[in-house]
Amino acid sequence: MDASLTTDATAGDDNGDYKPMAEINITPMVDVMLVLLVIFMVAAPLMVAGVPVELPDTSAARVSQPRKPMIVSLAADGSLYVRDEPVSREGLVARLIGLRAQEGDAVVYVRADKKSAYGDVMDVLGRVGESGYGRVSLLSQPKPKDSAAAPRK
Repeated sequence: MDASLTTDATAGDDNGDYKPMAEINITPMVDVMLVLLVIFMVAAPLMVAGVPVELPDTSAARVSQPRKPMIVSLAADGSLYVRDEPVSREGLVARLIGLRAQEGDAVVYVRADKKSAYGDVMDVLGRVGESGYGRVSLLSQPKPKDSAAAPRK
């Protein structure tokens, strides 16, 4: 009699295998997030459009006129140019100071031929710094894609 009670009690118990599910299903959350992303991507350009206004014509000049970039070039023969105008080494600082007074502070782009000596390029950079320009950038030519894999001679 004891054996029949024990088997009946354990048969309905499932041997204690019942456990609550403690993991989160991420798939529905990802689906909702993707739907929200698509909604915001479609709605964002519509919010930026603003109120349609027909602007009047005017003969006034624009507030900011586009300026020519300040380029100092050092040619292979050692001659210096400010933009397209030749200038002497001694007159470079005075010319740059004059242009800075007329046009204001800007970035000075320094171009030098690859055959120019390092010391000559550094001399030009020093003279540009003496003229009061605080931002100087060196220009270079990007390598072509097909010659990047070719070995250098």
